[in-house]
Amino acid sequence: MSKTFHALILAGTSCGAIGSASMVATAQGRTAEKPPVTTTVPSLNFYGTPGVIDLPSAEALPDGQLAVGVSHFGGITRTNLTFQFSPRISATFRYVGLQDFNSGGFETFRDRSFDFRYQLVKEGRYKPAVTVGLQDFSGTGIYAAEYLVATKNFSRPLRLPGKVKVTGGLGWGRLGSQGSIGSPFGVDRPAFDPNDTGGEPSTDSFFRGPVSPFAGFEWQVNDRLGLKAEYSSDAYDLETSLGIFSRNSSINVGAEYQVTQRLRVGGYYLYGSEIGINAQYQLNPKNPIATFRLAGPRPIIVRPDRSTNPAAYATDWTASESAPLQVRDAIEPELRDDGIRLESITVSATRAEARVSSIRYDNQAIVVGRTARSMARIMPPSVETFDIVLVNNGLALSKVTVARRDLETLEFQPNASELLLSKATIGDAEPRAASAAVAPEDVYPRFSYSVGPFLRPSFFDPDEPLRAEGGVAAEARFRFAPGWLLSGEVRHRLAGNIEDSTRLSDSVLPRVRTDAILFAQGGDTTLENLFVSKQWKPSKNTYARVSTGYLEQMFGGVSAELLWKPTQNRLALGVETNYVKQRDFDQRFGFQDYQVATGHVSAYYDFGKGYFGQLDAGRYLAGDYGATFTMERQFANGWRVGGFFTLTNVSSADFGEGSFDKGISLSVPISWFTGRPSKQTVSTTIRPVQRDGGQRLNVSDRLYEQVRDGHLTDLTNDFGRVWQ
Repeated sequence: MSKTFHALILAGTSCGAIGSASMVATAQGRTAEKPPVTTTVPSLNFYGTPGVIDLPSAEALPDGQLAVGVSHFGGITRTNLTFQFSPRISATFRYVGLQDFNSGGFETFRDRSFDFRYQLVKEGRYKPAVTVGLQDFSGTGIYAAEYLVATKNFSRPLRLPGKVKVTGGLGWGRLGSQGSIGSPFGVDRPAFDPNDTGGEPSTDSFFRGPVSPFAGFEWQVNDRLGLKAEYSSDAYDLETSLGIFSRNSSINVGAEYQVTQRLRVGGYYLYGSEIGINAQYQLNPKNPIATFRLAGPRPIIVRPDRSTNPAAYATDWTASESAPLQVRDAIEPELRDDGIRLESITVSATRAEARVSSIRYDNQAIVVGRTARSMARIMPPSVETFDIVLVNNGLALSKVTVARRDLETLEFQPNASELLLSKATIGDAEPRAASAAVAPEDVYPRFSYSVGPFLRPSFFDPDEPLRAEGGVAAEARFRFAPGWLLSGEVRHRLAGNIEDSTRLSDSVLPRVRTDAILFAQGGDTTLENLFVSKQWKPSKNTYARVSTGYLEQMFGGVSAELLWKPTQNRLALGVETNYVKQRDFDQRFGFQDYQVATGHVSAYYDFGKGYFGQLDAGRYLAGDYGATFTMERQFANGWRVGGFFTLTNVSSADFGEGSFDKGISLSVPISWFTGRPSKQTVSTTIRPVQRDGGQRLNVSDRLYEQVRDGHLTDLTNDFGRVWQ
């Protein structure tokens, strides 16, 4: 037994070191060519959507594209965020500042709105693209409009260089206020009300009132320079009546320049009186800023042929009581060097199970592949079947079973990943390892800590659209047994202006979130959280969690959760219940008088291709009852973009500005920026307005988020990297 292991380890280490060094040197020595500037991506208009200048076009951005745009003219500044959620569907969030509007006592009136676009027809050789759009369909309605638009591209028309793009459409609302040709669907369209709190879809206005034609022309002269002209059907009645600017013409012209692959800027002359500027930055989660670099894996050691060397497949080594310990001691340091933690190992004459968790990788397929390689390098030749159990925070997520002979024969085959996936089995994992399993001596207890900067933003204060505070955060996590966690975080603010706001809450509901300013004013050094949690698997398909302590910035108490999620099932069901009290504003150890019991029943569904839906129904922190609907898209590299809205029994009047809770969530993996494997992410949630209705507890480590990336769909989607 010992001689076999020593021989395998020595041979494997030598080959592995040479192979890794060679691949790293190749990756580092390769000179990346600077990609040429291209303008195949549609340019954006002043509203941040594909368009001409101030008007929309029918084009769609590349699937998954994320675009940020800032435009300004005539005292109007629009900041736009657009996401191409699917090949046909896109959504835009917009924040607008109107100077001298003087509504509500502000020198600059701030407005938030959402757009929705659906491409009905994709452009073909002879047919144009056709898109229907809703502009400002769920805001105050200042920019409310609907449109049906068509766009056609022509290459080298009339022997001109570059490309020409022609757009024509029909607009309602603002886009039907100049040059109307009638009201085909009725004239009853409510007028803009400056006292409206906004937030509710204006379904009674859709495609109502006068309709007007509009048109645009774009000439992309070369890879960098583009010229534009359009006829606008927006009369800007509100702005001109308030004297914000004078509209003397319906013709707008401009020129744009592609500075880099992602950045485009433009200058324009609009409405016969105004100079405008527009800057747009587009990126795609599928195209990282830094190329992902990963040191090459150790080679698989192929066993000798059984027919010529049957003695190598002898199983007498299993008689040694020290065999499992020798296996553990051989494989654990190799996995650790690869960024994988061995939780336990179980071996028999023909089968071995390794329970592993990722230290470094957010892609579980890489964890599977590298664990399988180490097992193939170290296990005695008689061990033919490998069970790799993926573990996250003590929870056994799934079991991937691969045959050793497949690893040996498929590695260098074309479509090796697809072939291995077709032969592997992904199923439910037992909650605990077998009684014969052995674990590394230092697997528990485990202590980790981190010290680094923090940044807490606050959006859309009418006096200051962007506020923030930042400083130093220190976090410690102590795992003293499987599934147990003691965690805490302390923050010290070094700078910020959230506490400077004078706009205190006017909520008629219990102030469970709108007292954020008072929490910011509570002190510079705060206890962000301090809690103990236990999570475990009651059965193969169920997961459980209990947490107690100071659970988040504003609340402390007890939280319990149960999740049903079979590995191969797209559907998951969960229930969560909490009893919490509001913390003191200084965020130390005291509590205020407000206490509440909350809870939700949740359904999660994986629609495939990276689309996830979630429905949570129950009681919220302010005591209101209702449901939250969430739709999210996740990319293979870990990017996540989603949107949500919550409807409860709180009336629009009691809820206040915005009418109901809604927002956008964004999570970006650090590896997308650095090109190096990492489990860290940067996340934020953007709400048009923060109110008290529809608010949930921000408890750490909810179960579904821990479980789903180790189950069938995510593993299948990521399996292309199993050989990396």
